[in-house]
Amino acid sequence: MREMVLVRDTLTTPIGELVLLADEECRLRAIDWVDHEERMHRLLARQYRLSKILVQEQTDPFGLTHALGNYFDGDLHALHTLPVATEGTMFQRRVWQLLREIPAGETISYGVLAQRLGQPNAVRAVGLANGANPVSIVVPCHRVIGANGSLTGYGGGLERKRWLLEHERAHRARAIA
Repeated sequence: MREMVLVRDTLTTPIGELVLLADEECRLRAIDWVDHEERMHRLLARQYRLSKILVQEQTDPFGLTHALGNYFDGDLHALHTLPVATEGTMFQRRVWQLLREIPAGETISYGVLAQRLGQPNAVRAVGLANGANPVSIVVPCHRVIGANGSLTGYGGGLERKRWLLEHERAHRARAIA
């Protein structure tokens, strides 16, 4: 087992305090809500097969916190170029890549996402990969909904998912420009 050194910062948002963890190469490794930080660390340890995560506090590491703040201020483009580094299976990484291709303010179902992967019968696996996404918001797992259009499964809670989707729809005209 190995150790990983990450820098940590927080951001106060309209829907709670967000925690971000980045590596020394300016890549986001995890984003989650403060009230789910323990789960975030467990997920990281599992994905990277780590014995220990060493965390150093740093204000606005590499401008990442500022960029996330811009997103919450309505600049949906602020997330497009943020670098992420994730482990996980090849399947999970393919799902996470496709999540980044969903335009802000739009939603798709787990089934449509499975079809885009070329694996239409992998709906449950897509849901599991979506739930294991360590870099929420930047890898927008909140944009995936149930086949009937209902809001389903979001690690930060359905109220946050609803808020994020409404926020993106409200600022979408600015994002398209």
